[in-house]
Amino acid sequence: MLKDITLGQYFPGTSFLHQLDPRCKIIATLIVIVAIFLAESLPAYGLITVFILLCFFISHLPLKLILKSLKPLWVIIILTMGIHVFTTSGTVIWQWGILHITWEGIRQGALMTARLIYLIVFSSLLTYTTSPIVLTDGIEHLLNPFCRIGVPAHELAMMMTIALRFIPTLLEETDRIMKAQSSRGADFVNGNLWQRAKNMVPLLVPLFISAFRRADDLATAMEARCYRGGEGRTKMHQLAYTWRDRNAFLAVVLVTALLLGLYIYFK
Repeated sequence: MLKDITLGQYFPGTSFLHQLDPRCKIIATLIVIVAIFLAESLPAYGLITVFILLCFFISHLPLKLILKSLKPLWVIIILTMGIHVFTTSGTVIWQWGILHITWEGIRQGALMTARLIYLIVFSSLLTYTTSPIVLTDGIEHLLNPFCRIGVPAHELAMMMTIALRFIPTLLEETDRIMKAQSSRGADFVNGNLWQRAKNMVPLLVPLFISAFRRADDLATAMEARCYRGGEGRTKMHQLAYTWRDRNAFLAVVLVTALLLGLYIYFK
């Protein structure tokens, strides 16, 4: 059930991607996300597919994680496909009342759905191969130049990483509460979508109480360890760029350049 959702989880390893500098991975992820929007043709989508599969192969992560990363957002994916299929004008191939399906709608819906899937999968790859502590350091280093204009880089990085890290924890807690209430007669499986949504309401109160309790425990633990923010704080492991980061960044730039070339060619 919910425990199969891998959003925000980290999978330890020693692969090429695991050893990359977090700053390089964050910048590369942002570049690829922008580059995905340049994909407008089948060759471009094929290139992105090969690149993402290659990244998963290099990271030594099982390909089933691709499906697990999409699990929490399948409703949005189906909705995106449906909106384009039923609202795009063009050559009508089926019509019933005000509803109609066109070839252009099917094509546009498939391309937009694939684009959304690529965005989710590649973004998930960042958290799969980067530990929360290292990810915090990377975000903080990238935000440090903005400290001159008053941006609290360390605090923002810490909040984003803690929020990301709490996602699997809250999912586990939700699954535990659902099992406890199911043993008391609650039904979260049967009934239509509206009934199941109503049955989820009793989960919110214990889940919020548990979340606030965990947040309070975390704050107490950080204070007990004399945590006082990022100013003057030393780090056990210093971030440093290596040949791996250079090669990975060049590969991302090459893929982006190819996507840009395909975009111009098919435009």
